[in-house]
Amino acid sequence: MLKDRIKSLAKAYKEEIISTRRHLHAHPELSFQEFETAAFVKKRLGEIGITEVESKANTGWAALIKGKNPDKKVVALRADMDALPIVEANDVPYKSQNLGVMHACGHDAHTASLLGAAKILNEVKDQFEGTIKLIFQPGEELVPGGASLMIKDKVLENPRPASIIGQHVMPFIPAGKVGFRPGLYMASTDEIYITVSGKGGHGAMPETFIDPVLISSHLIVALQQIVSRVANPKIPSVLSFGRIEGLGATNVIPNEVKIQGTFRTLDEEWRAKAHQKMLQIAHGIVEGMGGKLDFEIRKGYPFLKNDPELTLRSMDAAREFLGEENVLDLDIWMAAEDFAFFSQEIDGCFYRLGTRNEEKGIVSGVHTPTFDIEEDALEIGAGLMAWLAVSELAY
Repeated sequence: MLKDRIKSLAKAYKEEIISTRRHLHAHPELSFQEFETAAFVKKRLGEIGITEVESKANTGWAALIKGKNPDKKVVALRADMDALPIVEANDVPYKSQNLGVMHACGHDAHTASLLGAAKILNEVKDQFEGTIKLIFQPGEELVPGGASLMIKDKVLENPRPASIIGQHVMPFIPAGKVGFRPGLYMASTDEIYITVSGKGGHGAMPETFIDPVLISSHLIVALQQIVSRVANPKIPSVLSFGRIEGLGATNVIPNEVKIQGTFRTLDEEWRAKAHQKMLQIAHGIVEGMGGKLDFEIRKGYPFLKNDPELTLRSMDAAREFLGEENVLDLDIWMAAEDFAFFSQEIDGCFYRLGTRNEEKGIVSGVHTPTFDIEEDALEIGAGLMAWLAVSELAY
């Protein structure tokens, strides 16, 4: 059976996939700077025997594996390749060699898994009909998102996939298990940049200045009411401010305060309305208190919706591959993913690969200096991707 063949190959190539992941982990590159990573991926594809490879969005690749009757159907598999500006705190042999850059979101595991899946699929291509398009994507961590740029560079054309499947590590799910959610899954994301300008002065003479620190404190509290008192409570929404910069001192009021935050939701109509409400409230408060306002909203990724039918089929295929007990139902996740751009264009399924191992202390969340994965999960990471692709081709 093809399923057993894929399982056998995933097991046989496990150590090679782990080695690939460790190489990538030790040599991380920031978004849209993945030059060495892209070169490594291209080299590995050639070694596997995959020669139909096309450059996309500067540091991305699209590659084809053609089975029998290649024009019958096309399914895409996607992995992201970029790392984060984080100083790694792990003491491991494959620790990042690029100070201040770290694969703290598992993109090294995603790329290694897809390369592993590519090797498996290329070996069994005489056992399936259709074509599998491999998408190695740059810049998932940085707006405007590499997915949007690859789409503009026609990664979903020539040939056009009927559907696309993406995988992401999940440190809250034990290794050996995977998770799916049909329908709405992840939030849109927008970046907020605010500058509140006033008139600085000596802290002992409040009558002589317009205090941007005080104005900013009122502004942040008021903006929170957009979620608590304006949003429909049935629509998930998050508004958070993670950076406030007012470079004064104990007795020095600065001339301006800079604020940065994020807004996330799962409804595009409400998203647009919330943007307008933020601006309205901000101008009213800042100008009403005598200050000046610069309020920029950088629109980021759309919400991610998994095609229900594709996702249910993928769940069934995963149960067949891993067993019923190892396929979990996921809840809505208010983080964002630029895979959403793909799922807005064609049917998409974005699922989670469990990578947690409490006995080994592998429990840290993504985007932290101590993030790591249980590498045994990479056997599933490669094997399941390959199985989902051929299962969807056969549908």
